[in-house]
Amino acid sequence: MYRVVITGMGALTPIGNTVEEFWAGLTEGKSGSAAITKFDTSLFKTQFACELKNIDLLDHFDSKTIRKNDPFTLYSLIASREAMNRSGLKGVDFDKNKSGVIWASGNGGITTFETEILEYAKSEIGPRFSPFFIPKILADTPSGAIALENEFRGINYCTVSACASSTSAIMDAYNYIKWGKADVMLTGGSEAPITQSGIGGFNAMKALSTRNDDPVSASRPFDQNRDGFVMGEGAGALILEELEHAKRRGAKIYGEVVGAGMSNDAYHSTATHPEGLGAKLAMEMALEEAGISINEIDYANLHATSTPVGDLSEINALKSLSKGNLLNLQVSATKSMTGHLLGAAGAIEAIATIKAMNESLVPPTINTSKVDEALPEGIDITMGVAVEKEINYAMSNTFGFGGHNAIAIFRKYTN
Repeated sequence: MYRVVITGMGALTPIGNTVEEFWAGLTEGKSGSAAITKFDTSLFKTQFACELKNIDLLDHFDSKTIRKNDPFTLYSLIASREAMNRSGLKGVDFDKNKSGVIWASGNGGITTFETEILEYAKSEIGPRFSPFFIPKILADTPSGAIALENEFRGINYCTVSACASSTSAIMDAYNYIKWGKADVMLTGGSEAPITQSGIGGFNAMKALSTRNDDPVSASRPFDQNRDGFVMGEGAGALILEELEHAKRRGAKIYGEVVGAGMSNDAYHSTATHPEGLGAKLAMEMALEEAGISINEIDYANLHATSTPVGDLSEINALKSLSKGNLLNLQVSATKSMTGHLLGAAGAIEAIATIKAMNESLVPPTINTSKVDEALPEGIDITMGVAVEKEINYAMSNTFGFGGHNAIAIFRKYTN
């Protein structure tokens, strides 16, 4: 088995359009939530989201490329370009046949699908679809586009496991390198779900916060008065590389992937198991592969979306796993700042986790003014401001509709 390290990262998020901007937003406790600008929300129960800010796609692509691609594909290319640039792989001679892409999205090209169907419904002269309609909506289009741009001819596909999708992608990329099937893998996820159907659909499920009078603080994990998650958009990309391959070219190493686990709750189509049984199982798998116990994890970036049931089930899983002893573990919920990027959540949260490990700084959970009385005691949740802490092992949790659970464990790199 080969060791797998992280040599590049790229982020496009509601609180920063690069990794460094994203990290600055996290450590400053910046909320990305504001009124939706993409469409008229006057008839919607939820009128806010965590949109990208200060970004012009024409700064990154020509108009033809923009017309031919859904935003979720364009977001993937922006984040993957930053990851490639930070990795030092640009201009380096390496085996493109053993370099691949595993990309994730829970929704695919929902923006394009909605636009085309609405146009079709209004048409009085028969169906008139864009010739790019089908490739624009496919969930695997970004993995192909990223491979084409970088000439990566190896393993290539898309993972879809709802909000666990990009952590599933990271796990798969890690495994292929670990097994010797690849030297370099570009992995992550992208999402552009802030649409009429996206907001309306989640509203119908009563999953979104409706705190329209105070959107900035609407995402409030663990708070007694939380009322749902806040939709986010963007992308996160990571370069995973076989250790010796990275060392031979003198790459900067941001950390090491040492464990990953996936499971299913087998409980409900959308709700998490109240005791977090599936989440606990996935964490157990990841910890076993890493060869450590939960008490050796210094920091965990929790899935914690700010939903009444989900936040508690994750804490219940941690308590059960540790048998009530979590003396060393510090946790936080960065969705309080970024909102929930659905299939891309795991990728940006993996980046947040790796940066926390590199900087010895735990990003905060913001907006939580009164902790839910039902929350088990003994969990050290970082509230309000970032906290300095030496982090040798860190864990990133993601869970999704369908009962999907995906966990990744990272270790501070040492020779």
